[in-house]
Amino acid sequence: MTYLRLLAEQYRNLDSTTRLRWGIGIAIVLALAVLFSAANSRIAHLAKLRLAREKDVAEMLILRQRYQVANAGAQKLANRLAATRPDDSPAKLIEEIGIKGKNSQIKPVKGNEQPGYSEDAAEVKLDGLTANETVNLLHRLEKGSKPVIIRKAFIKTRFDDPARLDLTLTIALLKAAPTGQR
Repeated sequence: MTYLRLLAEQYRNLDSTTRLRWGIGIAIVLALAVLFSAANSRIAHLAKLRLAREKDVAEMLILRQRYQVANAGAQKLANRLAATRPDDSPAKLIEEIGIKGKNSQIKPVKGNEQPGYSEDAAEVKLDGLTANETVNLLHRLEKGSKPVIIRKAFIKTRFDDPARLDLTLTIALLKAAPTGQR
Protein backbone atom coordinates (compact mmCIF):
# COMPACT_ATOMS: atom_id res chain seq x y z
CA MET A 1 0.00 0.00 0.00
CA THR A 2 2.82 2.38 0.67
CA TYR A 3 4.11 2.04 -2.88
CA LEU A 4 0.69 2.93 -4.23
CA ARG A 5 0.52 6.03 -2.01
CA LEU A 6 4.05 6.96 -3.02
CA LEU A 7 3.15 6.61 -6.69
CA ALA A 8 -0.03 8.69 -6.24
CA GLU A 9 1.97 11.41 -4.44
CA GLN A 10 4.60 11.45 -7.17
CA TYR A 11 1.81 11.79 -9.77
CA ARG A 12 0.29 14.76 -7.92
CA ASN A 13 3.68 16.46 -7.68
CA LEU A 14 4.14 16.41 -11.50
CA ASP A 15 3.22 19.48 -13.52
CA SER A 16 -0.08 19.38 -15.47
CA THR A 17 1.40 18.77 -18.96
CA THR A 18 3.46 15.83 -17.72
CA ARG A 19 0.43 14.44 -15.87
CA LEU A 20 -1.62 14.80 -19.06
CA ARG A 21 1.04 12.96 -21.08
CA TRP A 22 1.20 10.16 -18.52
CA GLY A 23 -2.62 9.90 -18.50
CA ILE A 24 -2.75 9.76 -22.29
CA GLY A 25 0.00 7.12 -22.32
CA ILE A 26 -1.83 4.98 -19.75
CA ALA A 27 -5.10 5.39 -21.70
CA ILE A 28 -3.36 4.32 -24.92
CA VAL A 29 -1.86 1.25 -23.19
CA LEU A 30 -5.28 0.29 -21.79
CA ALA A 31 -6.95 0.84 -25.20
CA LEU A 32 -4.31 -1.37 -26.86
CA ALA A 33 -4.86 -4.05 -24.21
CA VAL A 34 -8.63 -3.98 -24.89
CA LEU A 35 -8.06 -4.14 -28.67
CA PHE A 36 -5.61 -7.04 -28.38
CA SER A 37 -8.00 -8.88 -26.07
CA ALA A 38 -10.88 -8.40 -28.54
CA ALA A 39 -8.67 -9.48 -31.45
CA ASN A 40 -7.51 -12.54 -29.50
CA SER A 41 -11.08 -13.59 -28.67
CA ARG A 42 -12.08 -13.10 -32.35
CA ILE A 43 -9.13 -15.21 -33.49
CA ALA A 44 -10.08 -17.94 -31.00
CA HIS A 45 -13.68 -17.85 -32.29
CA LEU A 46 -12.50 -18.09 -35.91
CA ALA A 47 -10.19 -20.99 -35.02
CA LYS A 48 -13.16 -22.86 -33.51
CA LEU A 49 -15.18 -22.18 -36.66
CA ARG A 50 -12.31 -23.42 -38.84
CA LEU A 51 -12.04 -26.65 -36.84
CA ALA A 52 -15.80 -27.19 -37.04
CA ARG A 53 -15.76 -26.63 -40.80
CA GLU A 54 -12.79 -28.96 -41.22
CA LYS A 55 -14.78 -31.66 -39.41
CA ASP A 56 -17.78 -30.93 -41.65
CA VAL A 57 -15.61 -31.16 -44.76
CA ALA A 58 -14.14 -34.48 -43.59
CA GLU A 59 -17.65 -35.81 -42.97
CA MET A 60 -18.81 -34.55 -46.36
CA LEU A 61 -15.89 -36.29 -48.06
CA ILE A 62 -16.87 -39.55 -46.40
CA LEU A 63 -20.50 -39.04 -47.40
CA ARG A 64 -19.48 -38.18 -50.95
CA GLN A 65 -17.46 -41.38 -51.20
CA ARG A 66 -20.38 -43.42 -49.81
CA TYR A 67 -22.72 -41.69 -52.27
CA GLN A 68 -20.43 -42.50 -55.18
CA VAL A 69 -20.29 -46.16 -54.15
CA ALA A 70 -24.08 -46.32 -53.78
CA ASN A 71 -24.59 -44.45 -57.04
CA ALA A 72 -22.25 -46.85 -58.86
CA GLY A 73 -24.22 -49.81 -57.48
CA ALA A 74 -27.52 -48.22 -58.48
CA GLN A 75 -26.18 -47.45 -61.95
CA LYS A 76 -24.98 -51.03 -62.31
CA LEU A 77 -28.44 -52.31 -61.34
CA ALA A 78 -30.08 -49.83 -63.71
CA ASN A 79 -27.85 -51.05 -66.55
CA ARG A 80 -28.68 -54.67 -65.72
CA LEU A 81 -32.41 -53.83 -65.58
CA ALA A 82 -32.11 -52.14 -68.97
CA ALA A 83 -30.56 -55.34 -70.36
CA THR A 84 -33.70 -57.38 -69.63
CA ARG A 85 -36.33 -57.74 -72.30
CA PRO A 86 -40.04 -58.31 -71.68
CA ASP A 87 -39.81 -61.86 -73.06
CA ASP A 88 -36.98 -62.88 -70.68
CA SER A 89 -37.82 -65.52 -68.09
CA PRO A 90 -35.95 -67.58 -65.50
CA ALA A 91 -36.34 -70.66 -67.70
CA LYS A 92 -34.78 -68.87 -70.66
CA LEU A 93 -31.99 -67.59 -68.41
CA ILE A 94 -31.16 -71.11 -67.14
CA GLU A 95 -31.23 -72.36 -70.73
CA GLU A 96 -28.83 -69.59 -71.86
CA ILE A 97 -26.38 -70.52 -69.12
CA GLY A 98 -26.31 -74.03 -70.50
CA ILE A 99 -25.71 -75.97 -67.28
CA LYS A 100 -28.14 -78.87 -67.10
CA GLY A 101 -28.19 -81.90 -64.91
CA LYS A 102 -29.72 -85.31 -65.53
CA ASN A 103 -33.17 -83.93 -64.88
CA SER A 104 -34.34 -80.33 -64.72
CA GLN A 105 -37.69 -78.82 -63.80
CA ILE A 106 -38.76 -75.19 -63.81
CA LYS A 107 -42.01 -74.16 -62.12
CA PRO A 108 -43.18 -70.55 -62.17
CA VAL A 109 -44.02 -69.03 -58.78
CA LYS A 110 -45.51 -65.69 -57.82
CA GLY A 111 -42.99 -62.84 -57.76
CA ASN A 112 -43.14 -59.63 -55.77
CA GLU A 113 -44.22 -56.32 -57.25
CA GLN A 114 -41.97 -53.46 -56.19
CA PRO A 115 -42.09 -49.83 -57.29
CA GLY A 116 -39.91 -49.45 -60.37
CA TYR A 117 -39.54 -53.14 -61.19
CA SER A 118 -41.36 -56.46 -61.19
CA GLU A 119 -40.13 -59.96 -60.50
CA ASP A 120 -40.56 -63.03 -62.68
CA ALA A 121 -39.93 -65.87 -60.21
CA ALA A 122 -39.51 -69.59 -60.69
CA GLU A 123 -38.48 -72.66 -58.75
CA VAL A 124 -35.69 -74.48 -60.55
CA LYS A 125 -34.73 -78.09 -59.79
CA LEU A 126 -31.57 -79.49 -61.32
CA ASP A 127 -30.42 -83.02 -60.51
CA GLY A 128 -27.00 -84.63 -60.89
CA LEU A 129 -24.77 -81.53 -61.04
CA THR A 130 -21.12 -81.59 -60.06
CA ALA A 131 -19.90 -79.14 -57.43
CA ASN A 132 -18.11 -77.12 -60.12
CA GLU A 133 -21.27 -76.89 -62.24
CA THR A 134 -23.25 -75.78 -59.20
CA VAL A 135 -20.77 -73.03 -58.38
CA ASN A 136 -20.62 -71.92 -62.02
CA LEU A 137 -24.42 -71.81 -62.25
CA LEU A 138 -24.75 -69.75 -59.07
CA HIS A 139 -21.97 -67.41 -60.16
CA ARG A 140 -23.46 -66.86 -63.62
CA LEU A 141 -26.88 -66.21 -62.13
CA GLU A 142 -25.56 -63.70 -59.62
CA LYS A 143 -22.96 -61.94 -61.77
CA GLY A 144 -24.62 -62.26 -65.17
CA SER A 145 -25.84 -59.48 -67.39
CA LYS A 146 -29.41 -59.77 -66.14
CA PRO A 147 -30.46 -58.92 -62.57
CA VAL A 148 -31.35 -62.14 -60.75
CA ILE A 149 -32.13 -62.60 -57.07
CA ILE A 150 -31.62 -66.05 -55.57
CA ARG A 151 -34.38 -66.27 -52.94
CA LYS A 152 -33.67 -69.82 -51.73
CA ALA A 153 -31.05 -72.39 -52.52
CA PHE A 154 -31.25 -75.98 -51.36
CA ILE A 155 -28.32 -78.24 -52.21
CA LYS A 156 -28.10 -81.88 -51.28
CA THR A 157 -25.88 -84.76 -52.32
CA ARG A 158 -27.33 -87.64 -54.26
CA PHE A 159 -27.78 -90.94 -52.50
CA ASP A 160 -26.63 -93.01 -55.47
CA ASP A 161 -23.61 -90.78 -56.34
CA PRO A 162 -22.23 -88.57 -53.49
CA ALA A 163 -20.08 -86.63 -55.99
CA ARG A 164 -23.24 -85.27 -57.65
CA LEU A 165 -25.59 -82.65 -56.22
CA ASP A 166 -29.31 -81.98 -56.49
CA LEU A 167 -30.03 -78.26 -56.57
CA THR A 168 -33.33 -76.55 -55.86
CA LEU A 169 -33.35 -72.78 -56.38
CA THR A 170 -36.03 -70.17 -56.10
CA ILE A 171 -34.88 -67.35 -58.34
CA ALA A 172 -36.45 -64.07 -59.39
CA LEU A 173 -35.58 -62.20 -62.55
CA LEU A 174 -35.99 -58.45 -62.11
CA LYS A 175 -37.63 -56.55 -64.93
CA ALA A 176 -38.29 -52.84 -65.26
CA ALA A 177 -41.91 -52.08 -64.45
CA PRO A 178 -44.06 -50.79 -67.30
CA THR A 179 -44.11 -46.99 -67.33
CA GLY A 180 -47.87 -46.84 -66.78
CA GLN A 181 -47.70 -48.57 -63.37
CA ARG A 182 -47.03 -46.85 -60.07
